[in-house]
Amino acid sequence: MNHLPTGYKTLRKLILPALLLSVTLSKAQTFGGNPPSIKWRQVNTPVARIIFPAGLDSAGLKVANIMGQMNNRIRPTIGFRQRQISVVLQNQTTIANGYVGLAPFRSEFYLTPEQNSFDIGSLPWPQQLAIHEFRHVQQYNNFNVGISRVLSFIFGEGGQALGNDLGIPNWLFEGDAVFNETLVSEQGRGRLPYFFAGYRALWAADKSYSYMKLRNGSYRDYIPDHYPLGYMMVAYGREKYGENVWKNITHDAAAYRGGFYPFQWAVKKYTGETFSTFSASAFDHFKQQFIEDSKQPVAEQKRHFDANRQYPAFAGDSTLIYAKTTYDNLPAFVIKTGDKERKISTRSSSLDSYFDYKQGKIIYATYRPDLRWGYRNYSELMLLDVKTGQEHRITSKAKYFSPAFNDKTDKIVAVQVDPSGASTLHILDTAGALKQVVLNPQKLFYTYPKFYGDDKLISAARNSEGKMAITLTDISTGTSVNLTSPDYRPIGFINLKNDTLYYTQTDGKNDRLFVMMLNSRKVFEMLPTGHDSGIGYYQPAVGNTKLAWVDFTADGYHINQADKKDLKWIDADDTYARYLPDMGITALQKDSAAHLLDNVTDKPLPVTKYSKAHGLFNFHSIIPNISDPNYSFAITGENVLNTFQSELSFDYNTNEGYKQFGFDAIYGALFPYISAGADYTLDRRRFFKGQYVYWNETAVHGGLRVPLNFSEGKHSMGVTFGSDLYFNSINFQRAYKSSFADRSYSYLNNYISFSNQSQQAQKNIYPRFAQSIGVNYKSAISGSGATQLLTTGVFYFPGLFVNHSLAISLAHQQKGKDNVISFSNDFPFSKGYTAENLDNMNKVGLTYHLPLAYPDAGFGNLFYIMRLRAALFFDYTHVNAKNFFTDGSGFKQNFRSAGGTLYFDTKFFNQNSITFGIRYSRLLDDDFFGGTGSNRIELVLPVTFF
Repeated sequence: MNHLPTGYKTLRKLILPALLLSVTLSKAQTFGGNPPSIKWRQVNTPVARIIFPAGLDSAGLKVANIMGQMNNRIRPTIGFRQRQISVVLQNQTTIANGYVGLAPFRSEFYLTPEQNSFDIGSLPWPQQLAIHEFRHVQQYNNFNVGISRVLSFIFGEGGQALGNDLGIPNWLFEGDAVFNETLVSEQGRGRLPYFFAGYRALWAADKSYSYMKLRNGSYRDYIPDHYPLGYMMVAYGREKYGENVWKNITHDAAAYRGGFYPFQWAVKKYTGETFSTFSASAFDHFKQQFIEDSKQPVAEQKRHFDANRQYPAFAGDSTLIYAKTTYDNLPAFVIKTGDKERKISTRSSSLDSYFDYKQGKIIYATYRPDLRWGYRNYSELMLLDVKTGQEHRITSKAKYFSPAFNDKTDKIVAVQVDPSGASTLHILDTAGALKQVVLNPQKLFYTYPKFYGDDKLISAARNSEGKMAITLTDISTGTSVNLTSPDYRPIGFINLKNDTLYYTQTDGKNDRLFVMMLNSRKVFEMLPTGHDSGIGYYQPAVGNTKLAWVDFTADGYHINQADKKDLKWIDADDTYARYLPDMGITALQKDSAAHLLDNVTDKPLPVTKYSKAHGLFNFHSIIPNISDPNYSFAITGENVLNTFQSELSFDYNTNEGYKQFGFDAIYGALFPYISAGADYTLDRRRFFKGQYVYWNETAVHGGLRVPLNFSEGKHSMGVTFGSDLYFNSINFQRAYKSSFADRSYSYLNNYISFSNQSQQAQKNIYPRFAQSIGVNYKSAISGSGATQLLTTGVFYFPGLFVNHSLAISLAHQQKGKDNVISFSNDFPFSKGYTAENLDNMNKVGLTYHLPLAYPDAGFGNLFYIMRLRAALFFDYTHVNAKNFFTDGSGFKQNFRSAGGTLYFDTKFFNQNSITFGIRYSRLLDDDFFGGTGSNRIELVLPVTFF
């Protein structure tokens, strides 16, 4: 316990800035995202409760067995604390993902795998998720110590999340989980060259960015995410200092034993090296694994990130069509002849950049969410005419991936993934009509299928073990034969030219380009001479006389071309080296848990019904929140299925100065949300005949809300509407009882909100076109004639330059005739003024947003500035109030202000994204309800904590 005094000093240093500035990234939870028709089942073990839709028993049992049988074998390297986790298997999505989160402590697996096996690997997807995400479970169980535990005691699970995020870098969480998946399996991202491509490209280009820049990213330069950074650090530490080093480091860091820099202090304590020395040594280890990259010729480099150019297709030997993405502009299809690029069309929202081109047509899969259910979304086929740039959707409510034309372009083959996880190949016509479902008796998972003649298909396929091969499938029978030997080395990005097959496969420390002569099954490695300027050989495209492929550089994915006559062919016979590398990390073989996944057995476990009412009131955190003019904290609850949220709260409103205690709950498993709650408010006020009138108020409410998502194509659009019935009882404070009688009344709170926006590029401050409109009408139905109408709208337009934006805001509030009842005030008053709730208020605002600088610099691993931007504004509000003065006369006034806000887009503690600003307002009229003077300086703070 001798660390407690230091820890409490650290707490005093951290708690104020943490509560003022820290924002923990929200997890990928979707409220009320599943339709009520889903029947849930569970496998309940001491380690994990696996919850899944009926029919997914095999996936649920597999995940439960992996977590249960791995638990004791891998716990020694992280700690022995254990708390059961609830894991929800989601099978309605098209997104490949998974997470473990606190507040509440739960996990979700999104069960549709990626097509790209080079990215995450080819292991069966539920197994891959289990061996990665369960490590996060063990991390959270064992990081609830010291100061993190104190924060957990005060704020609940959100407090632990805050303590863990401030004390332990996010790369450690993911790097440790990637190490675990690599350790226990035959594959794992730690063995995949694609996983290291970003850092390899930076090293080959001699771009030496600071540790803070590598941690936090950039709006100008390509920075790999924190997964490879974390793996390199964790793997090097395990290799050099043994399997317990990170258990010791993370325990002390989560407990804040080292003071203000607990993680760096713990690294020094257990390795004997400063953190900067340790990280440099870790990078050097992996640089040595890829020393051959430095011997390659370096292509002409751009100063900053240029573009990702991917999936080239020849439209004649002198013309290429490809997908292009930049940080400034939206993803687009581009045609290039010579050195001239021309945009064909902006790409609709998609999960990847894959497409297929033939004879003037492009086919690709586009992402579309369900109208109502957030966990249900679709991958639908879009057909694009290259000549006109016009496109139309040809399938609806499907889960199609990697579509490809036949030679005549009258048929399309696509991978279809069922909610059960089964993969089938569908043959469709160009109108989207399903012509044939190709049988899959071998239960393969297909990726990147291509037509081979009229009666066969060639695909890169994964078997039930996760091994991959190129398969030749007979369309009529579904029978598949392997053209290559099944292997854990990923394979994909296939292309055909007559009887010649081109594809990429991992081999050693590189992803290499291979060619198979289909008639003889002879395989060659293809090495274009004089063009090795990037990392890897991906997405080959074949013309009549040329070959194109994609490699990775520090400036983005880059397309290379070579004449076929210049290609070097190397016989890749059975003596050719084939392996997945350990990247010099021998601990992957020495650890007692090495290849543990091979030893997991499918033990029978009971499958039972999971009640949707289980744990509805699951209070997990105390959450402070600022959403000016409301300042609040709430005890928040949420059940595992994320269908019921409940909250006990206290709120202080700065506009009116009232204090409010409340309880609210919302149930989201039905088509309309059902909400209910109760509030008690002290010191409500209204300005009446020259003075403030104060009262206390009790309110009970219930209502219905319908959220609808109309997003599709190139736009995101949502509509939410609903109505709440409130019963209010007003008790005037003693000083006013002689003038006003206590009263009760009921009113309806009706609202509708609409939002629509175009896609947004990385550097865009706001979308180029967007609209946000809200209408709120409160109307008393008994005990009063009070009404209040509030309409607001913000409209975004392009500015003078690509990342500039003009926002026009409008607002109108009209109150009905009632001398006593006053509804809460949410009117967006002119900036800088003290606001008041008046009978009639109208506002017009103009704001011009523009970037100023991209510093990519920080201080002390505490504060990092990614972007400085400005917002220049002019606000005009006109108010009109009756019975305002003591003599009953009215009041009219203009409230105009102009000025600007300097915004700082930052990262705090190297991982928490926070935007704050300093606003200067010049008041052009008197601040009738506030102070004197015309100048106002305000601090614009974040709005959400935890």
